[in-house]
Amino acid sequence: MTTEQNSRRDFFKKASLSGIALFVSSRFSFAAKASSPVGVSLDQVISKLAEYQLTGQSKQNPLPYGYADLEPSVDTKTMEIHYSKHHAAYTKNMNEMSTAANTGSKPLFQLFAEIDKYPVPLKNNAGGFYNHLLFWTILAPAAGQVPEGKLLAAITESFGSFDKFKEIFSNAGKKQFGSGWAWLSVDEHAKLVVSATANQDNPLMSTTEVKGIPVLALDVWEHAYYLQYQNRRPEYVEAFWKIVNWKEVSRRYDEALLAIK
Repeated sequence: MTTEQNSRRDFFKKASLSGIALFVSSRFSFAAKASSPVGVSLDQVISKLAEYQLTGQSKQNPLPYGYADLEPSVDTKTMEIHYSKHHAAYTKNMNEMSTAANTGSKPLFQLFAEIDKYPVPLKNNAGGFYNHLLFWTILAPAAGQVPEGKLLAAITESFGSFDKFKEIFSNAGKKQFGSGWAWLSVDEHAKLVVSATANQDNPLMSTTEVKGIPVLALDVWEHAYYLQYQNRRPEYVEAFWKIVNWKEVSRRYDEALLAIK
């Protein structure tokens, strides 16, 4: 092969490799831009929420309905034990532990945002206090409510339809291994996300994989349903949809949007 032929061969080889490198580089840059939308840190917005005033010394709120008012979805005895025993215990323990940790006056949401710095028992009981406080508010005796307006539009945009959202959220609760919660939250991009957490963790905690401002919650600890449903958690999850207080969920969604935007 002549020197001229070798030179031509080397030229085309280098040109080909350069083109491939340019193509790969362009594709990578495009993917990086598309997968990195600009959002805000949740730490920047939680102080705008009304519940930011809660601290480790906060107390239980009265239930907005009677123990029997959620029948037949949740039986009277379960509601009484759940509120007066379990939630009361989380509240008492949180009050005592936050005093011992010198965090009694710290806003609860700030505590959650740096919960990895604190003992696990404080995390469990502070989470148990807040998760139940939220849970009681998004339940209502009136059956047949459905989401409307901006919330329904956001659900449809995020999940395709309300029925599809119900399926995804229900599965998060049904498939959560052991004790825990299912959540609908507003993330830092103002988008709705469904997640599940173990124990008394919640989306406001620094240790949680899927973070956001929770607007809907479902307790799937056995103490929430076992007296009535025993091991039939899926039946409990389906009954939950009959007592969701969508007006309160919508209010929380609107508040989260205002805080983020």
